[in-house]
Amino acid sequence: MTKKPTPKPVDPSELPRLARAVIEADRFPFLATVDGDRPRLRPVSPVRTDGFTVYVASLKSYHKTGEIAANPSVEIAYLSADHDQVRISGRAEVLTDRALLGEIWDANPLLRHYLGSLENPELIVYRVVPERVRFMREWSLEYHEVPLDAGRQERSSGAVHHAAGAHDRGRRSGHRRRTARQPRP
Repeated sequence: MTKKPTPKPVDPSELPRLARAVIEADRFPFLATVDGDRPRLRPVSPVRTDGFTVYVASLKSYHKTGEIAANPSVEIAYLSADHDQVRISGRAEVLTDRALLGEIWDANPLLRHYLGSLENPELIVYRVVPERVRFMREWSLEYHEVPLDAGRQERSSGAVHHAAGAHDRGRRSGHRRRTARQPRP
């Protein structure tokens, strides 16, 4: 029988830093929504991340737009190359702040390329406001609560991460292809 790997211990004071590192490393997290009584999951490419607040662009004609309108409770799951996980549970709200929309638009060439104009009626940007953030070290099978105020402190210090867009990045940076010998915990 194969010995179960022993995960590195987690220092609670390091949780915000560890969670941010997973978020920065995973370019294509998964967004979970609810469709009636069925869960729905799809990869997304966030267009901006401020602390633990995540911004996701979409099209109004996409199915997830109706799902979020009916139930704005969502979860975004991130996975690092080392299989560390971050789960952000929160509420998706439509971003209406024109200045922030302009910043996101200016920072994302793919949005400009495919949609042509910030005034494109199909464009919708969601701000996922975190209500709970959890971190799990590879193989530990134990989630650690990440303090939400850690994300607020990061935003107030001006630290902002802008994602360029899915097609600008190619493969998931740093991710290995999974095989039968590399199961996801």
